[in-house]
Amino acid sequence: MKEFRKWIVRLLLLDTAILAAGYLLGRLPGVIVPIDDLAILVLSFTFISVVIMLVFFTGMKKDQGARTMHILVAISLKLLLELFLALIWFFIAKKTSLTSLYLFFVLYLPFTVFTTFAMFNTLKTKSL
Repeated sequence: MKEFRKWIVRLLLLDTAILAAGYLLGRLPGVIVPIDDLAILVLSFTFISVVIMLVFFTGMKKDQGARTMHILVAISLKLLLELFLALIWFFIAKKTSLTSLYLFFVLYLPFTVFTTFAMFNTLKTKSL
């Protein structure tokens, strides 16, 4: 659980950096960054990342067969939760402007890279 806490702290630092960058970028003339949309998406992607990392790090304490299954479940759950978030964001909340589309995918990238990086760095020290 020590590694889980370490990655959660890093995730919170990433959230803070993204929110600060969005706020500062929105202050530039001619740049429109809807802060409420940014905050909602950051919190949603953070929740998904925490769930994924919780499943992943729980599996790291199991035997080899269960560990592999937890990794596969974590990756599959990440895909499903982010597809569900996209469904809610674009179709139910009707955030279909070009700005909302860019915002969603620009935020999708760092959170995906973060969770992938966390998994790879943990697996580098532990075998499947």
